[in-house]
Amino acid sequence: MTTSTRGTARVPAVLVLEDGRVFRGRAYGAVGETFGEAVFSTGMTGYQETLTDPSYHRQVVVMTAPHVGNTGVNDDDPESKRIWVAGYVVRDPARVPSNWRSRRTLDDELAAQGIVGISGIDTRALTRHLRERGAMRVGIFSGDAVREDAALLAQVREVPAMEGADLAGEVATTEPYVVPAEGEKKFTVAAIDLGIKGMTAQRMTQRGIEVHILPPTATVDDVYAVEPDGVFFSNGPGDPATADHAVAVMRGVLERGTPLFGICFGNQILGRALGFGTYKLKYGHRGINQPVQDRATGKVEVTSHNHGFAVDAPLDTVSDTPFGRAEVSHVCLNDNVVEGLRLLDRPAFSVQYHPEAAAGPHDAAYLFDRFVSLMEGQRA
Repeated sequence: MTTSTRGTARVPAVLVLEDGRVFRGRAYGAVGETFGEAVFSTGMTGYQETLTDPSYHRQVVVMTAPHVGNTGVNDDDPESKRIWVAGYVVRDPARVPSNWRSRRTLDDELAAQGIVGISGIDTRALTRHLRERGAMRVGIFSGDAVREDAALLAQVREVPAMEGADLAGEVATTEPYVVPAEGEKKFTVAAIDLGIKGMTAQRMTQRGIEVHILPPTATVDDVYAVEPDGVFFSNGPGDPATADHAVAVMRGVLERGTPLFGICFGNQILGRALGFGTYKLKYGHRGINQPVQDRATGKVEVTSHNHGFAVDAPLDTVSDTPFGRAEVSHVCLNDNVVEGLRLLDRPAFSVQYHPEAAAGPHDAAYLFDRFVSLMEGQRA
């Protein structure tokens, strides 16, 4: 429950982790209480895109950058129609935003959308704690919601964990819609929305692709009703172990041999469709500065990430799957986590990160061109 107010900088707030650690600060955004999984993002910029990324649904995001809100909030950069984070944690919020595109302050935007946050805490200490102990459940309490620590901790420990959470249906479209190609239409793509970001469709439309966004409940027949040249599976929140329907649809696409591209959650869906398992990372990858190597070219890319789960696939061997041979195409250089998969006998590939990268580096934009090449090859 939240109460949106302005001028909350003097309202006391407390952050309580499920292991009992407590941080005290001041309210930021809405006043009230909120719960979720505590994760940290290492991006220095792009906070507006982070807040509106549906993949952050039910997560309380800790910003490692000390100053947040410097450029305010504009109406051009959101990745969806609303803020999806469950809560927001910053050290030093900007007192006055300064940017020619700014329309309002970040504090006001959070309050208007009922997002409870906290400021004035040692986010470096909190981040180090999460790196050592792992992502965990958390609550933020401010105003009248602040009570004795033991009572707050009991509330936090009642919150469902992220493992086993089926969340895509809570953030995705319920009705299909079309994003038209820019300029001449060259291809039609059926995109399964598991929490798709606005920039993802834009990267495809810039390449002459008409994108049919389909809800996560779409069937194989729904996919082929739009007569696609390719099929795309988007990013999204939750545990991929719960995504049985999406896995079944992807297997149907693989059986037909249609060019297929998946990102983030879509990478995990491809992993499961090929017979690999998935697992939860200790604290995940979140931010716009993660080094990934394309193993086919040896090229190292700086990439944008937001994932707490990963595919469990062998790094150095080609695997036999029901759809032919598959290999790990990309790997994170920080921890050797699988960051991409590629089928060798069918036109299908995926990456665990965000090649649309808004905000962020554009090193991985070529992946959309690779998808186009697959569709061109299939058509030829």
